Amino acid sequence: MPQYAYFKKQFMPLSEANINVMANFMHYGTGVFEGIRGNWNNEEQQIYIFRLKEHYERLLNGCKLLKINLPYTLDDLCRITVELVGRSGIREDLYIRPLAYKSSESLGVRLFNLDDDFLVFVIPWGPYLDSNGCRVMVASWRRPGGNFAAPQAKLTGQYVNSAFAKTEAHDAGFDEAILLNEWGRVAEGSGENIFLLINGKLVTPSINESALIGITRNTVIELAKNELGIETIERPVDRNELYIAEEAFFTGTATHVAAITEIDHRPVGNGKIGPLTKKLQDIYFEVIKGKNPRYKHWCTPVY
Repeated sequence: MPQYAYFKKQFMPLSEANINVMANFMHYGTGVFEGIRGNWNNEEQQIYIFRLKEHYERLLNGCKLLKINLPYTLDDLCRITVELVGRSGIREDLYIRPLAYKSSESLGVRLFNLDDDFLVFVIPWGPYLDSNGCRVMVASWRRPGGNFAAPQAKLTGQYVNSAFAKTEAHDAGFDEAILLNEWGRVAEGSGENIFLLINGKLVTPSINESALIGITRNTVIELAKNELGIETIERPVDRNELYIAEEAFFTGTATHVAAITEIDHRPVGNGKIGPLTKKLQDIYFEVIKGKNPRYKHWCTPVY
């Protein structure tokens, strides 16, 4: 099946969407990206793109940080993306990667006097982590705070920090890493937000703890409240709370809702996916495939 990209203001085969080796963002990380899921509903033979508008709102906010001025409105970006997915003809779960970036073929560390551009491509992509349980470790790498980076945005350059942590975890035999922030408190995974069930209460680090403003995070908070009557407490989380949690799970666009069953060789709960995590997973997967009418407004159909 051919794969497509929107690049240089036109649709083209993904194999032809090539960037010059001198492009500024490749050398200095001067880009902002998103990850967006399209979820296949087999009964309706339909792809539903989940929370498309919210993802592009976050990307445009990231553009403000990098002084990237795009010639597209929010509606333009959504329209381009729907058309791109439709052109691809993909009929399975997929992943959409938009990127706004400093495109000038010019070296030098700066955000000024550089051209801006936008691209987006789509590929088939299944689960990022095992939703039934993953083994994780607390990384030695710290999540940078607002004095050093912009942790609430998805800027390309700062994700080398996540690459360090993820690789450290992989090399030690784990599936994923948890990063602490500059104060030694829990921030997030290498590419996911984290939730804990402690004393029967759902807890997640607040965004002031150097955590990404996660769209799946916000979705799960709303679903837990509306569907299960459970409020989420957003607060600082100490490392030792990871080891006493009754349940734990990651959330993210690529990850969906993935149970954490072991942290630093300590089982979480009974070492299996917890009942609350499973309930939230089931609700979430129904919602993203457009099967729950209450949340159909979050789902953009393609075909």
